[in-house]
Amino acid sequence: MRFPKYALPKDVQIVSTDESQVFLAIQEWYQSDTYNLYQSDPQGVYYSIVLENVRSTKQPEENVLIDILEVRGIKGVFLANQKVDGKMTTLITYNKGQHWEPLMPPATDMNGKPISCKAPDCHLHLHLRWADNPYVSGTVHTKDSAPGLIMGAGNLGSKLVEYKEEMYITSDCGRTWRQVFEEEHHILYLDHGGVIVAIKDTSIPLKILKFSIDEGRTWTIHNFTSTSVFVDGLLSEPGDETLVMTVFGHISYRSDWELVKVDFRQSFPRQCTESDYESWQLTGLQGAKCIMGQERSFRKRKETAFCIKGKTYTSTLTTKPCQCTEKDFNCDYGFERSHTEDSRCIADFWHDPDSPLEDCHLGQTYESSTGYRKVISNMCEGGLNKHQSAKQHSCPLLPPKGLQVGIKGQMLAVAPGDDITFVVHQEQGDTSSTKYQVDLGDGVRAIYQNLTVTDEPIQHRYKNPGIYKVTVKAENMAGHNKATMYIQVTAPLQEVHLEVVPITGRNYEVNLTAIVLPTEANLSVFYWWIGDNLQPTLTLQNSLLTRFPETGEVSVTVQASNGRTMVQDTRTVQVYDNFQVIPLSFSANLDSFNPNIPEWRRDIGQVVTKILVKNTGVPLESLVTVVKPGLPTRADLYVLPLDSTSAKRSMFIDKRIPAIIQAFNSNNVSFVVRGGLQVLVMLTDPNAGYHGAAGGLGVWALAIIFLISIITTGSFILYKFKRKLPGNRNVYAQMHNEKEQEMTSPVNHSEDTQHIIQGEEFIDDDLDSQTLGNHSGVVLSINSRELHSYLTS
Repeated sequence: MRFPKYALPKDVQIVSTDESQVFLAIQEWYQSDTYNLYQSDPQGVYYSIVLENVRSTKQPEENVLIDILEVRGIKGVFLANQKVDGKMTTLITYNKGQHWEPLMPPATDMNGKPISCKAPDCHLHLHLRWADNPYVSGTVHTKDSAPGLIMGAGNLGSKLVEYKEEMYITSDCGRTWRQVFEEEHHILYLDHGGVIVAIKDTSIPLKILKFSIDEGRTWTIHNFTSTSVFVDGLLSEPGDETLVMTVFGHISYRSDWELVKVDFRQSFPRQCTESDYESWQLTGLQGAKCIMGQERSFRKRKETAFCIKGKTYTSTLTTKPCQCTEKDFNCDYGFERSHTEDSRCIADFWHDPDSPLEDCHLGQTYESSTGYRKVISNMCEGGLNKHQSAKQHSCPLLPPKGLQVGIKGQMLAVAPGDDITFVVHQEQGDTSSTKYQVDLGDGVRAIYQNLTVTDEPIQHRYKNPGIYKVTVKAENMAGHNKATMYIQVTAPLQEVHLEVVPITGRNYEVNLTAIVLPTEANLSVFYWWIGDNLQPTLTLQNSLLTRFPETGEVSVTVQASNGRTMVQDTRTVQVYDNFQVIPLSFSANLDSFNPNIPEWRRDIGQVVTKILVKNTGVPLESLVTVVKPGLPTRADLYVLPLDSTSAKRSMFIDKRIPAIIQAFNSNNVSFVVRGGLQVLVMLTDPNAGYHGAAGGLGVWALAIIFLISIITTGSFILYKFKRKLPGNRNVYAQMHNEKEQEMTSPVNHSEDTQHIIQGEEFIDDDLDSQTLGNHSGVVLSINSRELHSYLTS
């Protein structure tokens, strides 16, 4: 489809495809609740605008309703609601959109009283809605077998009012109108429009209907049931000539359907004869008799004739062609009507009327456009010929321009082995004498002649993953052009695993790594979401370095996409201020059972953690074992701070650490793998101790020196104190035996000393410190053998 160059359609809705022409509505780039109407040439390729700003309404499930209605029974007649500056008016055309006019108001109301509504300030406006229920008519009802008969709901005034739905009828195709009801009714035509049935559109139950046999001039009320029913729909028996209809509904919302047959045959005593008809001529609102290039007359039943039209009835009487006039031509593609009095068709700034057509080949001729084309299905003959001034040109040899290469289906990322169909398009230039050199990027090359106008596709299949550069070069005697595209051949992604340490310190650098399966997948883009951030970080590498500024639980998500598929994985990272890390290793026999996949590593880590909990009594929630990727198999044991630790600060070593070290040194941590093979878990370096976020070996050396200084000072004080108070030795010994042994920090500890050993605590029953009453000295009773073992550990 070729629309005007800068229409830039957002949406297209088909209105009609009758008589070798496409009639459609386009929402252009600047429109939100309106559409523009376009008509095509006989081939359905080039489109020209016929009416702007037709109202649209969005329905559930993104359905769009356009306020345009093709009047059935007479070709070329359409109704449309145009919205300009928020005001909606109803327009009618008799020549497929070449000219639009507002509807004329009736002279009197339904009671015969004169109406003050006069043109041009007041017109009739109709609602052009489709019914949601397929078994009732919409707001406007027409039928092929009843030409000229239109019945619809609307109002009089300067614009269409949503809540006003008075019923109006015309029997001469919109030239004159009459008001028939004050409220909306469902309409059904029987016997070629010889009987019009109307039932009120209401939510309350009914038992009456109205019908007319004189085109709505008079109405008769009929009780179709003795019990009121909620009407769900109206149905007529097959055939336009039928006089039998069915009303179906329900008595209550819980009852079954009630079907009532209504037979109007008894209202007519006989079949119509030729003397029961009269003719009427189709004329426009201004009295024009030539419509769509011909004069047409129809016949209808006389008002005084009460007879059945039947199967043999035909509505068309005579047709007579007219001479062509200005009204028989629309603007051609690339032209628009000016807003001056003569309404000439002028070329748009982007269109050159003398440029050759796309399919113009050397040796052929083409005709430049005069700006007009005859309305399709228009039957005029002779008279004005808008094509008379058209110029004939010989098709020149033009160089290829606008060469494009694409893939059928527009998928630029495919899997190995997929069948690909390449499509070559050339906007301008001769194609019959042009050679096309095609290089598919994997060593396959070919030369084609007249490629863009043949049905022979370029089909190919890539075997191996990779990026392939596809080039097409078009060349003839006048010049050449080149088009390039890149094909990504990649296997679909199956899954992605996010590798990240589950424990880290605040503001520590953390490496996030995404492992994509299959491993041979390439050209992946990675999206990283960290915490609650809705804006992802994009990388082409499968890893990212980041830091976590706050303690707590942080969610990390990675998505991998290769243009064809997208996979995702999420992990949670615990961020602490203080924790310890103990490097671990395994006996070499485990490496042969290591498949190096995340799930296996998680299982091994959980096994080691559970064994440690069992052997040491350390709480499960304070230990996490993380097995590292790769060989040889290595792991890190994370010892997390307990919740109660913050309330018990001490300068001594965490009591859990010696127990864990002892478990490893005693070879108590082992498990069995396949075949009964015993795997031993060991410290990576038994002499290195451990390290953590709160300190290292230097800190603990300072702590040991500090402890030794306290012991030395305490021994000296004890020695001096015993010399001065020899008689109190028994008192001290007695208190030493009676009091429960405990360890307390001296009251004169400095804050700097406490900060050095922050977070480390060890409470031992063999250490005893005690402040005695009013004495200023401190008594320390220490078992030197156990002290030596603690210092060594």
